Amino acid sequence: MISKHISYKEGVYSTTATRRGIDNNPNDEQLANMELIAEKVFEPLREWVDGPIKVNSFFRSVDLNKAIGGSSKSQHCHGQAIDIDDTFGVVANSDMYNYIKNNLDFDQMIWEFGDDDNPNWVHVSYVSEEDNRRRCLRAKRKDGKTTYSII
Repeated sequence: MISKHISYKEGVYSTTATRRGIDNNPNDEQLANMELIAEKVFEPLREWVDGPIKVNSFFRSVDLNKAIGGSSKSQHCHGQAIDIDDTFGVVANSDMYNYIKNNLDFDQMIWEFGDDDNPNWVHVSYVSEEDNRRRCLRAKRKDGKTTYSII
């Protein structure tokens, strides 16, 4: 287990990795980073939600990140970022976004697409108490490309 509510299998799962035979297992440092963000962000959020939260994407090996077209600077590759979704309908993505923003420490959080009322999912990263930037962004698609703006 990575944390009380995230299994190792859930943290490394990827249909793309499975389909393409990509090794998506973290090293010890990456796993420690995953445990840290789970402790500092996911578990306090999970306690507040008081119900399940879907983990869309957590750890991504460099090869997997390339295969899905992820950013070369993706914090997922270091085990420092997690994408979460309100798939289970307990609390809206916008509510989770606002709870994290107002109550938890984080490095970067992205309102991923969606509309003004609710993102499609929430990306959140955590580095360390000393290095977290508390940076809030919004991702939008424009002319087939993803653009980010500070919010």
